Amino acid sequence: MTNSNDATRVLIVDDEQSIRIGSERILSRMGCQVLTAGRGEEGLDILSKEPAAIVLLDMKMPGMDGMEVLREIKKHHEGILVIVITGFATVETAIEAMKNGAYDFIPKPFEPDQLRIVVNRAIERIRLTREAEKSEQARQRTLHDLDTEKSRVRTIIESLPNGVLVTNRLGQVMLMNPACRGYLGIDPERPLGEPAKAYIKDKELCELVTEISQGCHLDFDDIPSLEFVGPDEKYLLARARPVLGEKKECLGAIVNLADVTAMRVLDRLKSEFVAKVSHELRSPLSTIHEQLALLMNDMVGQLSQNDAHLLSRAKEKTQGLISMIGDLLDISRIEAGNVCHEIKPVQLEDLLKSIVDFMGARAEVKNQTLSLHSPEEKLPCLNADPLALESIFGNLIANAINYTQEGGQIDVHINMVGINIRVVVKDNGFGMEEKYLDKIFERFYRVKNDKTRFITGTGLGLPIVKGLVDSMNGIIQVESEPNRGTMFTVLLPVNR
Repeated sequence: MTNSNDATRVLIVDDEQSIRIGSERILSRMGCQVLTAGRGEEGLDILSKEPAAIVLLDMKMPGMDGMEVLREIKKHHEGILVIVITGFATVETAIEAMKNGAYDFIPKPFEPDQLRIVVNRAIERIRLTREAEKSEQARQRTLHDLDTEKSRVRTIIESLPNGVLVTNRLGQVMLMNPACRGYLGIDPERPLGEPAKAYIKDKELCELVTEISQGCHLDFDDIPSLEFVGPDEKYLLARARPVLGEKKECLGAIVNLADVTAMRVLDRLKSEFVAKVSHELRSPLSTIHEQLALLMNDMVGQLSQNDAHLLSRAKEKTQGLISMIGDLLDISRIEAGNVCHEIKPVQLEDLLKSIVDFMGARAEVKNQTLSLHSPEEKLPCLNADPLALESIFGNLIANAINYTQEGGQIDVHINMVGINIRVVVKDNGFGMEEKYLDKIFERFYRVKNDKTRFITGTGLGLPIVKGLVDSMNGIIQVESEPNRGTMFTVLLPVNR
């Protein structure tokens, strides 16, 4: 094909000089570059040196006639559009020329407008052809780029240390990297395309992946992480998310598998160590605390003000250590799965009323308002351990009292949301910055600033709450804003 700068270059091959001169004048005014030749051989020689987009070719010429020239042009210059000029030739000759590859024909004698129309039509044909070629080239480049990108993505996925599994909207496995095959104990040569249950043996994870693939979990916030034991006794952590299309429709699911065996072993060793040390410390600390209490009672009136203050501080600190040891043992039991011993139906609003009534005295000391807001209709019972529920909401309400200024307000709301009972503990206290919200459920972590540094605590209350809520298949969320307050939301499923 000719270059873009000779798109309107026209070669006129005609033995009549008047035709050549007249046609050149008309086409030049149209902005065409015009070349002329009086014989067929001369025209072919010009084309071999200077390419043209269009050839006006007379069919009747001395020497090499137009039909021979047409065949040579189509043989060596496929992209050139040939418009044959017929006069002495018959209509059958024009038709034969069209069959041999001519683009159009114009009869002699012709008017200037006839020439303009047929040449403009040829120029438009060239333009459309070139645009089509550019579009096809662009499409080929896009396909090549997509193929390259797919290859690159596949290479990256296959080299990831974590397992990756992708399903379609029918729950069929469409992609699985080698790490995933290793974690799930799947033969490297086993083909893909079967339902997820053919590859995933853990029933709970398989059900979750199928539900996500079918569009049951379009909200990322309500999808839990699952931990299970793989074929090689490895602890695997699975996170699954929907794959969404442009219109937010679910196209399938993607599952990420991570080997957390080392962390679980380390957690178990830490828990065993903490439990052992805590058991060893609790007895002597309790003895010291009791002895201090006896000493203070026996020497009432005999101690100086300074000595009495020191003994009181020592007693307070030992009590704090005993409380911390109790919390550590609670966390060890939660991590070991030794929680929720006595499962029975619990009317949660009645239990919350008891906690609020009990905590009311602490709130009154700080002139705070502590209120419980329950719906008029009776809520269904929860099958849970009452002591675990008391620990969850007792800790949350106690925190709200501790971290709210004098005269503040704490509200406890309970209602039904879907299959969950929702409890919200909200205060208008000190609050905290967003950067702390991901850390407050870590052991011993406490937010300290000018307003909270004098508040005593072990930093274990919220980790205990989180562990108990997780053991009930519940969810706990927190929202907070400095100087505006904090809101904890707990969702507990009625039927676990």
